[in-house]
Amino acid sequence: MYEQYGRDAQFLAIYIKEAHPSDDWVNPVNLKLKAVQDPRTTLQRLQVATTCMSDLGVRIPCLVDDMENSTARAYKAWPDRLFVVGRDGRIAYTGDPGPRGYLPHAMEAALIEALGHDSQ
Repeated sequence: MYEQYGRDAQFLAIYIKEAHPSDDWVNPVNLKLKAVQDPRTTLQRLQVATTCMSDLGVRIPCLVDDMENSTARAYKAWPDRLFVVGRDGRIAYTGDPGPRGYLPHAMEAALIEALGHDSQ
């Protein structure tokens, strides 16, 4: 989507509280992921976010939530969530919480509508 709509829309990833920290609770998902301790400082969170984006090959710009998790709380974004914000600053699409609610095709439909594009 970023490649297709990046000239017409700003794409951002926002790294929020670690969903599967190795030093918190054990989940089978943790065993499949690179072990990451829950960052305790802003610098640690920045380092984890940078590594995550690099390891996953994510090319869109990334912002990092503060240690009070202000963005995650305001948007109810934990553990992950997709949003489209319209040009008027209003939320045009809110996906359900991930991973089950992580539906890029639904986000794309909302993005197309928000941009006024025809479906391609």
